[in-house]
Amino acid sequence: MEFPSLRWVKSSYSDNGGTCVEWAPEHAAMTGEFMVRDSKDPNGSYLTLTGEAFAALVTFAKSRG
Repeated sequence: MEFPSLRWVKSSYSDNGGTCVEWAPEHAAMTGEFMVRDSKDPNGSYLTLTGEAFAALVTFAKSRG
């Protein structure tokens, strides 16, 4: 499924050589689904995470930074 009208936001760590993710904050606020995708492939697939899983992903990413 494609979501052309979504506003995707890059990770604040996106200056790390191109390896970054984007998420759709308005979609998350409206639905509780946290959509995440690879910023290098905006037309590719995405993950839909729960709030708890998204928080765990952010914690994991920060621990690697």
